[in-house]
Amino acid sequence: MTPADLATRLGIPSGPLFFPVTAYGPDGSLDLDVYRTHVRRGVEAGAAAVFACCGTGEFHALTPEEFEACVRVAVEAADGRVPVVAGAGYGTALAVRYARLAEAAGADGLLAMPPYLVVAGQEGLLRHYREVAAATALPVIVYQRDNAVFTPETVVALARTDGVIGFKDGLGDLDLMQRVVSAVRAEGPADFLYFNGLPTAEQTQLAYRAVGVPLYSSAVFCFAPEIALVFYEALRTGDDTTAHRLLDGFYRPFVELRAQGRGYAVSLVKAAVRLRGLDVGEVRPPLHEPTEDHVKQLAQLIERGYALLEDGK
Repeated sequence: MTPADLATRLGIPSGPLFFPVTAYGPDGSLDLDVYRTHVRRGVEAGAAAVFACCGTGEFHALTPEEFEACVRVAVEAADGRVPVVAGAGYGTALAVRYARLAEAAGADGLLAMPPYLVVAGQEGLLRHYREVAAATALPVIVYQRDNAVFTPETVVALARTDGVIGFKDGLGDLDLMQRVVSAVRAEGPADFLYFNGLPTAEQTQLAYRAVGVPLYSSAVFCFAPEIALVFYEALRTGDDTTAHRLLDGFYRPFVELRAQGRGYAVSLVKAAVRLRGLDVGEVRPPLHEPTEDHVKQLAQLIERGYALLEDGK
């Protein structure tokens, strides 16, 4: 798949972007059979793309060998029906290694995570992502968050870089994003892609859509694809009544529950997948599991979310 092919497929409003959790067995090792089932179910439920081994998939916790195995299984499970984008990160040398492993495993693209630990200047960030993009034939989406924050001028330079096709924002600064979109519109390629990458992105997607960011990641799709799909369709068609009903009754309470613990953007999602009947195991340290009370609240919230779908019929 060429960069243009991936850009076209991800740019078509056809469904939520699926970020599967990574499945572990009781001993903490990879459970690739369960992972295959998780990815396959997501594709069959209507995902537009699979983003394997990214933030929700605990990229930070995987060895290179585990990473390659997971990406390969995700590609097999997707079976060409939707593109598979893999995470790549750490310092430049390791990010290049992960990028090449993803390419060898059959991925269609890369989500380039922030460099490890360091707070770099714009020149260094630009060089880092250009070296990652030059290392493989895979198209690259650059992920802004934490210690990787870009000026509009740097994003224009990235957008002009061969192999870089998109920009995902996990920072949440809408003023900055508006200036980024405006600068690239004036000086960069017209088909550059933008993604809302905040945790539980549905909560902010109405605002992101207004500044020109049409695509978003959906962690909720991991465990409640029906809810995620109804919300996506409400956004696509301008059905604000349905979108607001789900925001008020499900997404806002979910975000408030997620805020009760550090790392819950991953561990709460993984607990929800288990509640829905697929044993994907626990998170690896340094993340920790939600409390028993929070899991009970989560179960009630999922039930409420599905009830809201019935209310809207």
